[in-house]
Amino acid sequence: MSAALVIVYACLVAVEVAVVVAWVVATRRHRWPVRPSGGDVVIGGVTSFLDTLGIGNYAQITALFKLRGHPPDELIPGTLNVGNAVGILFSAALFITMVQVEPTLLMAMVISAGAGAWIGAGIVSRMRRRVIQVFMGVALLLAAGFFTMTNLGIIPPTGSAMGLAGWRFALAVVANFVLGALMCVGIGNYAPSMALLAFLGMHPIAAYPIMIASDGVLIPVASLGFLRSGRFAPAVAVGLTLGGIVGTIAAFPLVKMLGDHLTLMRWVVTVVIAYAAIAMLRSARASQPDAPVPTVPE
Repeated sequence: MSAALVIVYACLVAVEVAVVVAWVVATRRHRWPVRPSGGDVVIGGVTSFLDTLGIGNYAQITALFKLRGHPPDELIPGTLNVGNAVGILFSAALFITMVQVEPTLLMAMVISAGAGAWIGAGIVSRMRRRVIQVFMGVALLLAAGFFTMTNLGIIPPTGSAMGLAGWRFALAVVANFVLGALMCVGIGNYAPSMALLAFLGMHPIAAYPIMIASDGVLIPVASLGFLRSGRFAPAVAVGLTLGGIVGTIAAFPLVKMLGDHLTLMRWVVTVVIAYAAIAMLRSARASQPDAPVPTVPE
């Protein structure tokens, strides 16, 4: 195993241990509720199953939250990140093992995504309700656009490289920093990552380990910021975690079967994302601009 891969695995394990410890300590200190509803577990299981197949889960979870009206909009970013921080480790281990991307590129993009998530979580955790709603609405519209372009075949033809060098390497690393920050406002990074790497001449399968390994670091890193601020719904996050682990493991045998049969499902997901974006922006329009944001989870 190369030194770069050792660093990637070390980062994954280190941030995972940190977020679990921080969650346990914060829960004991603030006596947060930890009993999820069955609906939370089901949402976590189904969406993590789809996420492992490469469809993504942030937009779907947000749409389902909006549909049932819980948790509050300002707690959704934190709940998304904290609730997915543990299950993502399983996906990361799977894709790093299955797809052999150039280790140095993988390491650099994972580290840059983690740095972006840390900065992004710090900003999002201090935003007011309307600001979060607007950012998430726009982010979801962008995600819908990426999915639509993928479905229609508009994204440029891909190459066959499993690594990058020179300015392409630098651009990919910087872009992943931005994607890490955007994860904190609810936009998943699979479709943007695939578009970016395709533009740079990489094989489309290369997006899987880079995206998942980046998530394996940036989601726990972002979660540390939300755990510190208390800007998430603890019981809902526990439900997403429990369901997410089951959903991820259940999808493992199907990963190699990805193909054209997912086209219809991707269109369904695109509609769901568009609904969530419109619902979020409508909520922002109806919100009071100066409405205070609660610091204690509901």
